[in-house]
Amino acid sequence: MKITERGMTRRQFSAGAAALAAIAAAGKAAGEATMPVIDTHAHVFHRGLKLAPGRRYAPDYDAPLSLYLEQLDHNGISNGVLVQPSFLGTDNSYLVDCLKQTAGRLRGIAVVDPAMPAEELRELDRAGVVGIRLNLVGQPLPDLSASEWKGLLANVKAMGWQVEIQRNASDLAVLTPRLLDLGVTVVLDHFALPDPKLGVADPGFQSVLKLAATKNVWVKISAPYRNGAAGESFAKEAYPLLRSAYGLDRLLWGSDWPHTQFEATQTYAKNRQFLDTLIVDERERAQVLASPRPLFRF
Repeated sequence: MKITERGMTRRQFSAGAAALAAIAAAGKAAGEATMPVIDTHAHVFHRGLKLAPGRRYAPDYDAPLSLYLEQLDHNGISNGVLVQPSFLGTDNSYLVDCLKQTAGRLRGIAVVDPAMPAEELRELDRAGVVGIRLNLVGQPLPDLSASEWKGLLANVKAMGWQVEIQRNASDLAVLTPRLLDLGVTVVLDHFALPDPKLGVADPGFQSVLKLAATKNVWVKISAPYRNGAAGESFAKEAYPLLRSAYGLDRLLWGSDWPHTQFEATQTYAKNRQFLDTLIVDERERAQVLASPRPLFRF
């Protein structure tokens, strides 16, 4: 199976790109520099790559760099962030190769062993990696007091990297303050994944809103479908609360392409278009799409 973006015509691609171009043009007309349009969450892989032992699953299709770049171009996206997939483990070689091929258009978030030497982290940094990911879904929480974690996070802090976490909101409410105490910047995936039955009423999600006061936490308004069957409705409730707490500069949009485990119902264009529904005001939306620039070193 080769993944495709179903249900999209060239006319729809062009219309989306034209709309984003119009926003940028409006900014220039107002005397502003053209704003970047950044997708902060996507994955690339192919079936020839070595899979990590103990993985929860592995896709049976290819989602190569070339196809991702097509999605960016067809949807008017200037820059993207590649997040290491969990099923590839700590072998970031394909991620690094993709970053090197794109001459600064993309940045990367790696998955690393806590014991990785500082020089190897610096090599990733030179390639365009700007953070590490902790995909803790179905995993035990790390013991951040362990010496290897303290060493890794000290290096992350020294390089100005971020720590991106995927975990349910109730655990994020506990884990994030511990990371902040170690001086690192934290990015929370996919609306912070509250309990789908509780939505914005989840005490964990309410705690995530309070974390905004630290000024060192960002939230990805990405992949609403990972928040249960009513994910889009939840996202529409969550966005105004996140906006009020975090402001536009610390909310990050991501496509979550190629929508692993949700490929049958999701496309890149569908997720980009949902953002238009979520953030109706064009200038507000343009600001959210541009806000990742300093965080990801574009």
